[in-house]
Amino acid sequence: MPILSLMYIVASMDGGNIGNAKVAGLVTQLNLVGDQFNIALTITVVAYCVCQCPANLLLKKIRPSRWLPGITLGWGIVMTVMGLVKTFPQLICTRIFLGAFEAGLFPGVVYYLTLWYPRHALQFRIGLFFGGASLALAFSGLLAFTIGYMNGVRGLEGWSWIFILEGSATVAVGILSAFIIVDSPAAARFLSPEERAYVVRKMKYDNSTVGEEEEFARRYVWAALCDWQLWIHIIIYMSVMSPLAGIALFLPSIITGFGYSTSGSQLLTVPVYLFAAIVALSFGYYSDKLRRRFPFVLAGQLLLLGGLAIEISPAPRGVKYFGIYVCVAGAVSAVPGAVSWLGNNMAGKCKRGVGMAVHVGLGNSGILMSSNIFRTQDAPRYIIGYSVELIFLGVGICCSVLAVILYTRINARRERNALAYDEKGGHGYTAQELREMGDRAPDFRYTI
Repeated sequence: MPILSLMYIVASMDGGNIGNAKVAGLVTQLNLVGDQFNIALTITVVAYCVCQCPANLLLKKIRPSRWLPGITLGWGIVMTVMGLVKTFPQLICTRIFLGAFEAGLFPGVVYYLTLWYPRHALQFRIGLFFGGASLALAFSGLLAFTIGYMNGVRGLEGWSWIFILEGSATVAVGILSAFIIVDSPAAARFLSPEERAYVVRKMKYDNSTVGEEEEFARRYVWAALCDWQLWIHIIIYMSVMSPLAGIALFLPSIITGFGYSTSGSQLLTVPVYLFAAIVALSFGYYSDKLRRRFPFVLAGQLLLLGGLAIEISPAPRGVKYFGIYVCVAGAVSAVPGAVSWLGNNMAGKCKRGVGMAVHVGLGNSGILMSSNIFRTQDAPRYIIGYSVELIFLGVGICCSVLAVILYTRINARRERNALAYDEKGGHGYTAQELREMGDRAPDFRYTI
């Protein structure tokens, strides 16, 4: 977990530091006009979303111990080079490569964690991993404030040093991770043979009494794409990730719009993300302890709803700054719940790997919207941006309720069928057939 969290910390810093670079002079030096800054954000998200599903399939072909460090090293190099760009086309080129390399990390690590932790111990670990993003964004604001004093060193402006120094740190993390990450519990040398056997057996029979299907087959890809729950969860994920991404990308500018100075706005982002990380870890701990996902996903969505309502209102700037805390805490705490909820309810390693990649990839497509709805001409209230996010969130809340209703009905039906099977002396399926059925098997119960 420490190295994975560190990798996501540098990924979040590298993905979100363009917001800090904007207020540090990026737009002025590159002579960006009109929507060019938003286009740079959008093209990154396009590359990110397009590459996620292929990245997870490559993860299964290429060993995780090589794939995850490799892509980390790749985007670290790209980020370092981004500090040297001089024109808009050069910025666009580096942002495309950044999105392509970063695409494999989040869905890849979430899938990787499902190989190590039982499904009712997953959200807290994803919370640790994703909470690292909040710490990264907090540290990024503080770091950007400090790096700003390097303005003029070696003829480079402060925004260039933000990219160069943070990119160099990512390269170091990528090299370090190559010596730490192992492919699976069975290959973990830091565990004793007895511990490895225990973890492997526990994970194999976590979802089913007959074990989980591990082989790759094309039919499992189609099974994931045709599963109703995948598409409901995409909307749930999008409803919280899109507002979070929009706020993260533009938070320094939003706070500047409240009347604070550039350096002050950088510093004021720090406690926002620290608070969000604490809330996310608390939600993850109690969600795993109670073995429930829906109440905590819904709680995060409602927090986000309250925060957006504050932001769109004509409230004083102090109240609006409090609303930012509520928005970010709600979104950051709901995302791990949304991801782990689907991961808990898709059985079969191949199906789950494909499903989670599509889930995160298409869910992140909402960032395309978020990177374009906070327009400069709408500052400081950004009524259009917050209104669109409220609509998305409302649809997501409805989908969360719909999912829990459907899961409850299916579980109840399987319980009734199980009683009937017991009276008849069995359900008539072989162990291999049950493994191939995955979450459609009669002995599988969905997590609510």
